[in-house]
Amino acid sequence: MATKAFHLLKLGDLVNGQEADFFALLTNKELLTTRDNKPYYKVTFRDAAREVGFPLWADSAFFADCRDKWHAGEHFKLRATFRETNYGPQLDIQKIRTVAPADHDEGFDPCMCLPRSRFSSETMFAEMCELVVERITEEPLRGLVLAIMRTHRETLLTLPAATKNHHAYVGGYLEHVLSVTRTAVYLADKYDDYYPDLRLRKDIVVAGAVLHDIGKLREIELLATGAHYTPAGTLLGHMVQGRDIVREALADHPLNPETLLRLEHVIVAHQRLPEWGSPKPPMTPEAYIVHYSDDLDAKMNMLHTVLTDPLEPGPITSKKNQLYQQVYKGENRD
Repeated sequence: MATKAFHLLKLGDLVNGQEADFFALLTNKELLTTRDNKPYYKVTFRDAAREVGFPLWADSAFFADCRDKWHAGEHFKLRATFRETNYGPQLDIQKIRTVAPADHDEGFDPCMCLPRSRFSSETMFAEMCELVVERITEEPLRGLVLAIMRTHRETLLTLPAATKNHHAYVGGYLEHVLSVTRTAVYLADKYDDYYPDLRLRKDIVVAGAVLHDIGKLREIELLATGAHYTPAGTLLGHMVQGRDIVREALADHPLNPETLLRLEHVIVAHQRLPEWGSPKPPMTPEAYIVHYSDDLDAKMNMLHTVLTDPLEPGPITSKKNQLYQQVYKGENRD
């Protein structure tokens, strides 16, 4: 009898009763016991769009392998049937193994099981570089910003902006920083026109917006299970490390002292409050523009997450969300 062939699909695309081969990340494996004191594992698999947690009973053919060979944070190739049950979505596993090098030829990518930006990282990076070239007229400053971006290009293409709360997904860093820079450019033009005697340095605004979160290169690392704080990120934060990255780049791209001071101030002051990690509040027009551009973009991303959460039907949400407050969704958002 011929073996039935299965197309490689995505876990997030499966419908009830569908059997398929797919890649998934094991995010959790927890040993529990039934009321009869029999052991079972609660396992959770996910891809970028769907997470499925279900029990693996002691009489399962995979129980021993789960106990001895399955580890949270590992990727697997599964053949399984996706089922919607009264207890939530579950997987009926027929075959399972850890991913192998040959799976890359079938499209496996370690980041494929993590949520990601809906925008192309390559396109966002290119637009950031264009903004720097077009809007920073002071050559030494422009050269420093481009050098930092190009040196860290590969990491920036995948880096989340945070471990939770806002833009906490693959490519989230570029999505956030590009959006902040666009807003900052708009505000810099507006207020330079409103208050020409403000002596606003738009070069600093653009450079500060692009680099305000650059310390997250050292604060956050992207692992198979998502973004996590590094030891240096926990102990130092990203503002101090952002200033460090700028200072390290000065060896090849020196700035005059006043330009450097203003740029560093934007970086260390962009969170504004000590409890958010800023040693100093904004004290220059450039720092104010970047701070409010940053804060608004983070808040709008969190608001979007709350308003599109299917588990919060509305019209008014609970306070258990990224904003820690109730949000009005309206009577009908269809």
